[in-house]
Amino acid sequence: MLTAAGAGAGVLRGLPCLLGVTVGMGLMMFLVPLGLGSVVLELPWALTALKWCGAAFLLWLAWKIATSAGAESAAAGRAVGFVEAAVFQWVNPKSWLVSVSAAGTYLTADSGRVVGQAALLGGLFVLAALPSCFVWLAFGASMHRLLHGQRARRAFNLTLGALLALSVVLIVW
Repeated sequence: MLTAAGAGAGVLRGLPCLLGVTVGMGLMMFLVPLGLGSVVLELPWALTALKWCGAAFLLWLAWKIATSAGAESAAAGRAVGFVEAAVFQWVNPKSWLVSVSAAGTYLTADSGRVVGQAALLGGLFVLAALPSCFVWLAFGASMHRLLHGQRARRAFNLTLGALLALSVVLIVW
């Protein structure tokens, strides 16, 4: 998603997507240790719903990326926004698994109140994810400079969309 945002809109216009991904996931990393994760894990239908909603959202996003025109107009250069990227974290089953795993691995009863530990976990995630996710955004932006012509951009978008759609197999399998 961040590579497509960088390729389609550049680094500056892709920053809301980057911030949405990191803040959405950081908020999840904060809320899951406070009990939200255990509620989701104890309701089998909720996990199934998350899996299929996440798969559907990924397929929709893959379609949007693959079918984008590849033109260089300002209207075509709109990346996934802050809210869309943040909400995506909440329907992405991988995000739930990472959050629950991190909470189970790094939170302990000996380390003080769970709110403080959860805030630290969420904050550390945001701090670590911003630079590492920025690399994907910048990579996409560098590809934008290399993709001269509508045909090359179209092929790039099709490839990214197909790879994203293919990743859905990992979720539903």
